[in-house]
Amino acid sequence: MLSYFSVKNFKNFKDEYVFDLSEVREFQFNPESVENGVVKKSIIYGYNGIGKSNLALAIFDIVLHTTDNFKPFEDYFNYLNAESTGDIAEFEYRFKFDNETIVKYRYGKKNFESLVYEEFIINGSSVVSYDRRHSDEVILLIPGTETLQTDLNLINISLIKYIRSNAVLIDSDIKDVWTKFLSFIDGMLLFWSLDKRSFSGYKTKAEGNIFDDIIKSNHLKEFEYFLNESGIECKLAEINENGEKSIAFDFGTRIIPFTSAASAGTRSLALFYYWLLKIQSEENAPKFVFIDEFDAFYHLDLSRFIVEKLKKSPCQVILTTHNTGLMTNKLLRPDCYFLMFKNRIKSLSQLTSRDIREGHNIEKMYRAEVFNE
Repeated sequence: MLSYFSVKNFKNFKDEYVFDLSEVREFQFNPESVENGVVKKSIIYGYNGIGKSNLALAIFDIVLHTTDNFKPFEDYFNYLNAESTGDIAEFEYRFKFDNETIVKYRYGKKNFESLVYEEFIINGSSVVSYDRRHSDEVILLIPGTETLQTDLNLINISLIKYIRSNAVLIDSDIKDVWTKFLSFIDGMLLFWSLDKRSFSGYKTKAEGNIFDDIIKSNHLKEFEYFLNESGIECKLAEINENGEKSIAFDFGTRIIPFTSAASAGTRSLALFYYWLLKIQSEENAPKFVFIDEFDAFYHLDLSRFIVEKLKKSPCQVILTTHNTGLMTNKLLRPDCYFLMFKNRIKSLSQLTSRDIREGHNIEKMYRAEVFNE
């Protein structure tokens, strides 16, 4: 899981901005929200324009140069912080894959595709590194990389991607960690349900439409059940629309295409269900899911319903919202709710010296400004 992330000189993050998911407390309720000392399910709050969406893009910057998965490059055009005099954006990730192994991956970029330096570290030992600012030396200490070309003038891609594409690694503890790292970043998924309804990571390309996918995977009846379970009473039918399989509401005497009759909230719910099928799949399920403004079209009860669904998933989940009605110990824990400010992001438990108990109303405490910046 991702246990720590920092970014500097990227979009609105001029100075180093740290998002630490390992600052957990020993709460006895909702234990499934934390695993091996790392927050597994979390919700981020912050004022409009504070940088919640940019934080998502920053975390998913790793997908741009290490994978062949889908990425919305247009979101990264204004890359460097406009007020900074620095010429590179810097990122650091820390991953915890079991009780002991800590992987640190740090790098700097001039833009979304031009790397300046990279370093891959396992439990404090650097096994892959280079820094174009200081020398042409490349360090490769992963068994099986000894014969790789290490001339930086010839290598114009990420060393992570270069190694995974060109080396046959020898079985070792390092290879095991390396495989877990690649599997995690390949399984990172970011999606939005607002105006653009786009995504980043996980899949190599956007394919077809969500309704066609639901039908082809034989989940039409399950989708109907999901909508009814979420409070939307309906009956669904399969139709052919413009040469493609699609979904419609079946009113008995009339069949109306889903997109023609569904509200914005119901359409957003359909998009969530499409991704939920991937999250719940037994093979190739996402490892890390970030949903920005996940409940922009939802009623409070529906938002809670979605959170409960995600709590049951095996992947690490980060959500952003403005809905303080979700800020309750009945859903998560104080160390899983984060407040985002201009210069830092901290969990509720890190923003107060008070002892927080399960029966406390943390939304009321938030409104009373107990969690001070």
